[in-house]
Amino acid sequence: APPAGGAARQVTVVGNGKVDGAPDTLTANATVTFTGSDVTVAMNQTNERQQAVVEALVTAGVDRKDIATSNVTLQSQYGSDGTTVTGYQASNGFTVTVRDLSTASRVLAVITSTGGNATRLNSVNLSINDDSQLLRDARARAFNDAKDRAQQFADLSGLKLGNVLSISEVPGAVPPMPVPMPRGPMADAAVSAVPIEPGQQTVSFQVTAVWELV
Repeated sequence: APPAGGAARQVTVVGNGKVDGAPDTLTANATVTFTGSDVTVAMNQTNERQQAVVEALVTAGVDRKDIATSNVTLQSQYGSDGTTVTGYQASNGFTVTVRDLSTASRVLAVITSTGGNATRLNSVNLSINDDSQLLRDARARAFNDAKDRAQQFADLSGLKLGNVLSISEVPGAVPPMPVPMPRGPMADAAVSAVPIEPGQQTVSFQVTAVWELV
């Protein structure tokens, strides 16, 4: 029976669930940069080199829709006096999504070898393309964890769990961390394969649940 005053006994608990999954997708961000004496030279050289990288990637098996421009910039370059324009620097940034990790090392090598000294690999990012099942599993673990905690409190208080009064959820999927790549110029010589180790990523979930105590 409810206690005096009619207020129902309740227990509020927080449950956590975590599931590990192997990343299956790599996203690389790269930039092609040229400096020229005038705008046209800088832009044309940059555009031509980026297009060469794109075509080499497509030839290597990357789907063209998985190559996307991320930014285009043009900046004036100044002399030692800080006011005289000595040239212009054009940069084209782009991202490449690799959906078959067995080809990732070759794709990175294609970017750096085709882009040459004008290319920077800014970062690579490993992720799980479809984590919906992992989230479902983590959600179930979080709820079961919450129920176990609530049951323990019920046992300690000499009561029983009644109906669930409310459930609120907080997805907590751990975002993949970008891996910074060397910022210096890449050599035109043959580029060795970049070792890609997918490792594991954790998908987590948290629920707050309220049960009656009867």
